[in-house]
Amino acid sequence: MGRLTRAQADAHREALGLAGLHRDLDEEEKRFVLAHYQESTGQTRAAQGAFFTPTDLADCMSLDVVGNRVIDLCAGIGALAFACRNLSEQANGRPAREIVCVEADPAFVAVGMKLVPEATWVCADVFDIGRYRWRLFDTAIANPPFGNRPRTGNAPGYLGSKFEYHVIALASHLARHGVFLVPQSSAPFKYSGGQAMRDGQGDAEYKRFSSGTGITLEPGCSVDTAFHDPYWHQRPPRTEIVTTEFGDSALARRRRARTRPHAAVETPVWDRPARAS
Repeated sequence: MGRLTRAQADAHREALGLAGLHRDLDEEEKRFVLAHYQESTGQTRAAQGAFFTPTDLADCMSLDVVGNRVIDLCAGIGALAFACRNLSEQANGRPAREIVCVEADPAFVAVGMKLVPEATWVCADVFDIGRYRWRLFDTAIANPPFGNRPRTGNAPGYLGSKFEYHVIALASHLARHGVFLVPQSSAPFKYSGGQAMRDGQGDAEYKRFSSGTGITLEPGCSVDTAFHDPYWHQRPPRTEIVTTEFGDSALARRRRARTRPHAAVETPVWDRPARAS
């Protein structure tokens, strides 16, 4: 990743200062932090593949979120969770969404807790979340690391190299519905940056993932993510928003896991193999 410009570095320091204040932030301050906190400043974060979702793109992804219970996997500082807050519905008397954010980087979690304090923040490796006995979520949302990134395990039904597929497979044990940002090469269609939707584009790795997990990825609200390219801090490959219905099969898998002999709270609902890369 490239070096920050002086303006970017100054804005990042201001964002850090806001996140460190011993008071609640107002909406304008939260949006400033989301816009200017640079995910690439840590020594190891480039290797981890952190690309924080631009706020407008996060808003677009939230259009596909359904239900009142949402889990944000690989949450970063909470851009997606921030977009999933149903503030306008709350103003009309609807209850606030229950949001859980899972993020492994404690520095990101500390900032995220200032930006989305109404969420429950869990500082954990995404491959460790099987130990948590959450009630089934309505929607899992994620902008996970892309491609062959270091990881500590494999998701159920998929042993390949694409981190994003592992996160989606893990999400299928947690929620009925999923909304994910993935590289265009990992989607079974091409829409963003083109002139029309092209279906049937899934490669051999996607077919292996879909066959092993039973998960089919579909277009979301047909958002052209290319419009948001100028707003990334560090631009990832071309992306697509994909959705999927995990349905009641997720609940069935959770119930089977809970009835295994000698099951304990600390036992994940999927097997943890030796460290993969």
